[in-house]
Amino acid sequence: MTGTEVGLVVSVFIACAVEAVEALTIVLAVGTTRSWRSAMIGVGVALLALAATTAALGPALTALPINVLRGVVGGLLLVFGLQWLRKAILRASGLKALHDEDAAYAEESELARSAGQVEAGVDGYSFFVSFKGTFLEGLEVVFIALTFGSNQRDVPLAALAALAAVLVVVAVGAALRAPLARVPENSLKFVVGVMLTSFGIFWGGEGAHAHWPGSDAALLVIVPVVLLFALGTVVALRRYLAGAPAAVQAPVNA
Repeated sequence: MTGTEVGLVVSVFIACAVEAVEALTIVLAVGTTRSWRSAMIGVGVALLALAATTAALGPALTALPINVLRGVVGGLLLVFGLQWLRKAILRASGLKALHDEDAAYAEESELARSAGQVEAGVDGYSFFVSFKGTFLEGLEVVFIALTFGSNQRDVPLAALAALAAVLVVVAVGAALRAPLARVPENSLKFVVGVMLTSFGIFWGGEGAHAHWPGSDAALLVIVPVVLLFALGTVVALRRYLAGAPAAVQAPVNA
């Protein structure tokens, strides 16, 4: 396996594992609180919808000329990567509350309890919440696998990495029957934000006919530069907060 393939597998695995953890928390909360049968039906329907979406998007992406593909993928990755990185920086600096799977599980469970009696047959609340959580988080998994895989002309490898991430998270969650609160999700999101932003810069540049010195080896410079910029921003924000009024220092959950 080449260095590029290793980078592809690691990036896709970590990013997809984060999304899988969030979907798992939603399904566990609804299934435990209301109806496992209805929650699992919702998950199954969501997986079918994701399979249809993948079947429609996959061939369309791989059919694009390589430079057009890299430009499109690079732009999309920058959009997603900068969103992830922004939230990760805010969390690391203290401006935004850290993501807590235990708290998310408790919140989802409370919402499920307050939704009224469990319906006979298929419980609508359990079905739709599980469907929505699985489908939305799954869309990001599909997006990550397709964009990384299509750009490297190796969708099967990216798909295997994504599938492995989901299976690992599901297996651990099924064994514990609890949210994976011990997973360093905030740190993983920081890493994913850096990786998506870096690949977005690299592939977006290639799509615009830029010639990176050293070709793929340029990522060995781009990734550390983005990481150092993000860490520097965290340090600057922490220093700002140290001298800011108490009202500003309080982290927000939004």
